[in-house]
Amino acid sequence: MRILHCTWAILAILAIPGDARAQGARPGEAGYTLFLRGTPIGRETITVSNAASGTTITSIGSAGAPFNSVFDLVEYRYGAAGSPQSFELNGTLGGANVELRTTFANGTASTQGSQGGQSISATHQVSASTVVLAPGIFSGFAALAQRLANAKGGDEFSAFLLPRVEVKATVVTVTSERIQIDTSLFPVRRYELSFADPAGELLVYLTASPEGQLVRVSVPSQWLDFVRNDVATVTARTDIHSNPGDVPVIIPAAGFNIGATITLPAAAIGADPAKSTVRYPAVVLIAGPDAVDRDAIAGGVPGLGQLAGALADAGIISVRYDRRGSGQSGGRAESALLADYAEDARTVARWLTSRKDVDSRRVAALGHEVGGWFALQAARDDRIRAVVLLGVPASAGAEFALEQQRLQLDRMNTPAADRDARIALQRQIHEAVLSGRGWDSIAVELRRQADTPWFGSFLRFDPARAVADVDPPLLIVHGELDREVPVAHATRLADAARQGDSDLVSLVVVPGVNHLLQPATTGEVAEYQALTGKGVSPSVVSAVVTWLQTTLPERGK
Repeated sequence: MRILHCTWAILAILAIPGDARAQGARPGEAGYTLFLRGTPIGRETITVSNAASGTTITSIGSAGAPFNSVFDLVEYRYGAAGSPQSFELNGTLGGANVELRTTFANGTASTQGSQGGQSISATHQVSASTVVLAPGIFSGFAALAQRLANAKGGDEFSAFLLPRVEVKATVVTVTSERIQIDTSLFPVRRYELSFADPAGELLVYLTASPEGQLVRVSVPSQWLDFVRNDVATVTARTDIHSNPGDVPVIIPAAGFNIGATITLPAAAIGADPAKSTVRYPAVVLIAGPDAVDRDAIAGGVPGLGQLAGALADAGIISVRYDRRGSGQSGGRAESALLADYAEDARTVARWLTSRKDVDSRRVAALGHEVGGWFALQAARDDRIRAVVLLGVPASAGAEFALEQQRLQLDRMNTPAADRDARIALQRQIHEAVLSGRGWDSIAVELRRQADTPWFGSFLRFDPARAVADVDPPLLIVHGELDREVPVAHATRLADAARQGDSDLVSLVVVPGVNHLLQPATTGEVAEYQALTGKGVSPSVVSAVVTWLQTTLPERGK
């Protein structure tokens, strides 16, 4: 739900190579699938052996582009106290043979080996308890999953990124969740991790069982997901937040299904919707493209999940759903345009209006962040009678990506010369994406990330123009302390809307609320992990609910 770390739109900042049981043949063994933009590109089988003398983790696997790797053996050894002892790798990378061995002693990591016939020899000073991670190989996260079993927000640790550098990492948040496979549920913990690489900050989400067994690793900025096979099935989803009226549903779309949750008011729970004599207003809840799933959790807050519960308390039905190509939703994210995500929202709205317990003349779309852009495009469907925008950017995509990059570089205290160079590179990438020319001087890996249908449609979209074309009543809600999408964006959207087609435009700036829609003191990103409320502000909820009840009154009122 958060635009912090939205490096799917900021490519020049960072360019690092990127109780259910696991389905293993032996105890401690589990199979995993690597996804890039929702498409499977690789597999690893990981075996974890714990003994009194320490832990040994081994894996074999392979991955297609951009890694182009085959690993015949990967082995990590840790001592009883958790200190690394050795790392060994044998395989091929880009068609070239790779052999590496790293030993750890007296605070020094010594690496010897060869790649493509060229010798490798390096030494680095590392901390005694560093976690060993190899680029493009995810089995190293199995040791980190065990290490994090008792971690809490704010904890720090060191990670040695073979074979080049040790970095500091921070546990930003720890969230207890449940994963649903068919009708079975099992508990997991989800760790939001920030790696302070010299090239910038990298955000990683790691999910593990309470005992420390690795379940999932997600790198949003790289569109990478490494998922245990039983959790990678279409019948699995993370049950982050539950409301009393939540009911899982599958909504047919064009060529695939959308996995969703409908949340019913208390009076409708257990009732047959086909026989309902009461028709409720309804809202389609739309997350942004980087949301983890339908609940749009960020900073430990399942924003859309909580909003769904508050709407149900007010007698309003809502539906929140997994974006295409993720969670329980089908479709292919790698080929999706911004317009396709808007069409998914329209599909959900059409499905809602077909229900007997929904008043088809009282259906609204609510979007947060770039999800608000989807809502604006979806509002072209006359089934949508009202639109709510929460923390939505007003700048066109190309401009907004640069704004976000500047904010992130400022947080990193990047020297002026380096800052200017990265912004210039970002502009160059934008020009290449939009024109199709100028890629020759841009790194291949950056082109692979940027030259996509989604990013092109993102850069071209102009929300100020789109909001002027919206016919239904419009509510814009923004946190006064939003430091990621500053409140000036809300004013610009409102001004554009008032010059457009809508006859009713309302702007509410909520004091003391940040970008996560939480009560805050400064609103700065660094404050997120220290917030204790962990909930959407009641003032935000009240603004939305009151406006919907006024704008979508019962028939005859």
